[in-house]
Amino acid sequence: QVQLVESGGGWVQAGGSLRLSCAGSGTISRTSTMGWYRQAPGKRRDWVARVTRNGTADYTESVKGRFTISRDFANHMVYLQMNSLKPEDTAVYYCNYRAPPYWRDYWGQGTQITVSS
Repeated sequence: QVQLVESGGGWVQAGGSLRLSCAGSGTISRTSTMGWYRQAPGKRRDWVARVTRNGTADYTESVKGRFTISRDFANHMVYLQMNSLKPEDTAVYYCNYRAPPYWRDYWGQGTQITVSS
């Protein structure tokens, strides 16, 4: 089992920055992928960024150049640095973990990000 706890959410004006943290515990595999998703009110949960077992980072197009994901393998942490925030970034952000062989999704409880214009 894997547990994920996010922190760092809050309110910020457009153009501002926030940093999210996710602490993993339990059976964390070094071959896992960890990442972030977000869900705006009335919308589906969408992928934002991920970092693979070898440290490769990928981003959804709308956050490229503004968000940076990083991972601390030793301490089972993943971070999301969010700069130049826009109102459309407003959502609940969820930490995600998945690992072979079954690639089951584990989720944190979510943290709210609100960006005002």
